[in-house]
Amino acid sequence: MRTTINLDEDLADTLKETAHREGRAFTAVVNDALRSGLAARGLQPRPRRYRIESSDLGVAEGVNLDRALGLGDTLEETAIADKLTLRK
Repeated sequence: MRTTINLDEDLADTLKETAHREGRAFTAVVNDALRSGLAARGLQPRPRRYRIESSDLGVAEGVNLDRALGLGDTLEETAIADKLTLRK
């Protein structure tokens, strides 16, 4: 976002010197300074809450998912045993 602000001369000089010394853009230095100042005052906006919408997968009646999970476990254990056997 582009905006115009009036800075005191000494503050602008300090920001310019910092940007030059650190090899960073003036805007980046100003943004970091503002974020630090707002965080120190506890005025930083709260992060938006993360939400996930659930969906019905439509598992058919009579399908036993426990067997599928058991098969997955067996396959994983077999793969691990094979890796350990190859290392020896």
